[in-house]
Amino acid sequence: MSKSGSRTSTAVLISGSGTNLQAFIDATRSGELDLDLRVVLSNKRVAAGLARARSAGIRTECVEHRDYPDRERFDAALIAVLDRFEPDLIILAGFMRILTPVFIDHYAGRIFNIHPSLLPRYPGLDTHQRAIDAGDAWHGSTVHFATEELDGGPRVIQGRVPVMPDDTAESLAGRVLEIEHQIYPRAAALYASGRLRYRDGAAWLDDQKLEEPLQFDGKNVRSRDQ
Repeated sequence: MSKSGSRTSTAVLISGSGTNLQAFIDATRSGELDLDLRVVLSNKRVAAGLARARSAGIRTECVEHRDYPDRERFDAALIAVLDRFEPDLIILAGFMRILTPVFIDHYAGRIFNIHPSLLPRYPGLDTHQRAIDAGDAWHGSTVHFATEELDGGPRVIQGRVPVMPDDTAESLAGRVLEIEHQIYPRAAALYASGRLRYRDGAAWLDDQKLEEPLQFDGKNVRSRDQ
C-alpha cells in the first residue's frame, strides 16, 4: 500500500507478449488484486503486451533501448518516464534488460522480478533446458525482490512443477508459465496489503524475516515448514 493509504500505484515493465501482465490485469479486474495499474512500459515499440495494456485501458509508454548509447542513459530515461507515475511498485514482467544500480537504487525495495527457475538454481538464461539436463525432478519459478545481483534478490514465493520424462524445454516452459501467472499476482497482493516488505537486504512478511520463500501448492501460499 502506498504511504498515503491509497491503492498501490504500479508500473509494469515488459519486452514481449505480456502474458504475466495479463495475469495482473485479470486479477485486478476480478478484485483478487487491489493495484492501480498506472502504466505499462516497454523497451520495444512493437511489444504485443502494449496492445494488451491499451485494451485494458492502461496508459502505455515506450523507451526504446536502442535509442541510447549505454545502459546508464537508458535507465536514466526509464526513471524520468516512470517517476511521472509515482510508482509504489514496479513489476518486471519479461523485461529483457539488465538494470543498472542507478535504477535499482532509485526504486530500492519496490521492484519485483520473476525468474523461471527455483532460485538459487539456474540464474540467467536457458533455465528449462538446464533443469532437464541436470535430471531435476522439480522445476518452477520464483518471485523475488530485484537487487543489483542478477536473479539474486530476496526470494518471496516459489511455485513448482514436476519435470516429466518426455519434457522438452518448450513443454516445461509452458507449465512453468502457468505457475508464474498464479504466483506473481499473489506476491504483489502481499506487498499491496503492507504485509510484505524489503528491509535490510531481506524480504519480511508480517515483520518476520523470510529465511525461505513461500511455497505455492496450486491453491494457496504457505511457508515451507507448513
